[in-house]
Amino acid sequence: MAVVQTKNVTKVFKQGELGAVNNVNLETREGEFLVFLGPSGSGKTTLLRMIAGLETPTAGEILIGGRVVNDLSPRERRIAMVFQSYALYPHLSVYKNIAFPLKAQKVKKELHKGKVEWAASLLGINHLLQRKPRELSGGERQRVALARAIVREPSVFLLDEPLSNLDAKLRASAREELERFHRRIGTTTIYVTHDQIEAMAMGDRIVVLHKGYVRQVGTPTVVYDDPADTFVATFLGSPPMNLIEDTDVIVGFRPEHFRPGEAIADSTKVPLKFRVENVEYLGSEWILSGVLTGGRFDGKKAVSRLLFGHEFEIGKTYDFAVAERRLKFFDRTSEKKVEARALAWQ
Repeated sequence: MAVVQTKNVTKVFKQGELGAVNNVNLETREGEFLVFLGPSGSGKTTLLRMIAGLETPTAGEILIGGRVVNDLSPRERRIAMVFQSYALYPHLSVYKNIAFPLKAQKVKKELHKGKVEWAASLLGINHLLQRKPRELSGGERQRVALARAIVREPSVFLLDEPLSNLDAKLRASAREELERFHRRIGTTTIYVTHDQIEAMAMGDRIVVLHKGYVRQVGTPTVVYDDPADTFVATFLGSPPMNLIEDTDVIVGFRPEHFRPGEAIADSTKVPLKFRVENVEYLGSEWILSGVLTGGRFDGKKAVSRLLFGHEFEIGKTYDFAVAERRLKFFDRTSEKKVEARALAWQ
């Protein structure tokens, strides 16, 4: 296991353009599962590739286990990377695919069998060792790619959207397998994804990136419950946080915290009139879309996420509320979080 650090790391692909990664300072904790989360173009894969040694930073330092690795090849960094495309050799058996890094590292051939079988057993694919990749399912190929990475016994695992080619059901089961695998081996892991569910479910901490900048680093609970800015507030959560512009601030609250007034027990709650304009039934929940009516926020759009909703009629106005402790406030200019403040809502 090793700690990975980036110190003021920047990557500019073309002079005069904005950096793909800008002045990133991060430090993993030994053995943690750290997730890089962000939309396309956020810089998450570029940052991962710099850590791996596949891209060279324009500025800054990358350290693995306390050693600056900027000038080291990927092999010398003692990392293993699994890509979105598993890149298995189609003409080789599963056994030979897993053993390939050992051959490249010039590990004695008599040691290959034990190491391959050990890696395969961790992922439950011993029975597949003589098959070719074309005979495997997507989930099995993913496990072979992981076993090929494991067999190197790296100090750091780097995973670049390894589940994105799987269907929804298989993604869920593969995610569980990855979590179990990480708990078993405890190797420091950095995982790139654009999927907030994967990030929330798997990450010990999440690094939210946008346009090459780190917007927030924290546990899933902190990043979701206490977003650092309006981007984080709206990128995490489905539906995203309601954001309502006031005079000098933007007021935010999660849809699940915007409920009928009688459903909120808090003595300090903010009453709001809510006209329902659309109702979506999603099996385990209802999503109500509509507008606030009356007072200073008349006409502002809002969304409510409820575990019940069949009694709500489109076009009708209801008494809703938000507990004051659930409100978040953001500066209108910088869009960054500011301290809570008292508001005259009506």
